[in-house]
Amino acid sequence: MSTTIMVRAEHAAGERRVSATPDSVKKLTAAGATVLVASGAGAGALLTDAMYEAAGARIVAPDEPHAADVYFHVRPLEPAEVAALPRGAVTIGTADPFTHPESVAAARDRGVTMLALDLLPRISRAQSMDVLSSQSFVAGYRLVTMAADAFGRMFPMSMTAAGTLAPTRVLVLGAGVAGLQAIATAKRLGAVVSANDVRAASADEVRSVGGTFIDLDLETADASGGYAKALGEDRARRQQELLTPHLVASDIVITTAAVPGRAAPRLVTAQMLAGMRPGSVLVDLAAESGGNVEGSVPGERRAVEVAGGTATLIGARNIHSDLPVDASKLLGMNYANFLVPLLTDGTLALDFSDELVAGCALTHDGAVTQARIAELLEGAAR
Repeated sequence: MSTTIMVRAEHAAGERRVSATPDSVKKLTAAGATVLVASGAGAGALLTDAMYEAAGARIVAPDEPHAADVYFHVRPLEPAEVAALPRGAVTIGTADPFTHPESVAAARDRGVTMLALDLLPRISRAQSMDVLSSQSFVAGYRLVTMAADAFGRMFPMSMTAAGTLAPTRVLVLGAGVAGLQAIATAKRLGAVVSANDVRAASADEVRSVGGTFIDLDLETADASGGYAKALGEDRARRQQELLTPHLVASDIVITTAAVPGRAAPRLVTAQMLAGMRPGSVLVDLAAESGGNVEGSVPGERRAVEVAGGTATLIGARNIHSDLPVDASKLLGMNYANFLVPLLTDGTLALDFSDELVAGCALTHDGAVTQARIAELLEGAAR
């Protein structure tokens, strides 16, 4: 029996991405699935209902319940949305379970299988499904264009008959996918780019995209899955001290550091920020998870006092939706690439011995399947 997939319209304010595109619908239907798309779901990404229909999807009313086997979503589902799903349904999308544990509890109580693509093991087989990497790629580019819009100068060094313009100096803190894309984008615009990260592999990665790696002569801090681990208080303070001269010498600072399941590490304090040049710009990708820069607020751009003037501090908020066409194109294929191997003659078969399924499953058969989340929910219930 063909598996029915529901592509929901996103309701979060400002969210313009969609979890499937006509191209990914073609891939899903070719694997034998039936695809329902809520009318208008792709409008924010310039995808019309007619485009989905031409790809083989069926358009349905967005505000009516529709029985399906699998529900695609971009943003974490709200508890009420989970509670309205059919028992035994499967959800596929991002869940951010440490921030939204109540939604995980709702899925457990409803008997819904919640598959969180933001928890996929970062192994070679998962690269084409990795929503964190694809969206970080988009975010890294957007961080630089946001900084350029706020900065009062051009990026490249230019020699003209009227004089020479010095290049903009960009500092990137955190060299994961978003950081590397920010380095590459700033470099393409002509900036002089330097970067730092606490992971052992980051020096070579920074150099590979044209940046200069800042070696602080500190021990590396690698965690599993290619992530950085949280630093101790003394180690974090020493990192801030060593970063300060590089910070104050920069025109633009872009921060992208994150630790899964924890608040973002504080890389730039208010005292460090006060030493920057007038007119400088800081963009904090981690503003929504606590902020790499002290005082950054998600979605807010504000002036901060520095010696001799002000600098601009921008807290990023869902910046992937600033580029919804490309972000949705990548997301749609991430979802399809994950689901299609789980379909046999169009029927979904979840194999929990598969490390990808087991790694991203949050709930199944009325139980929370991730130990850390189960402990979090148990602690909250006490």
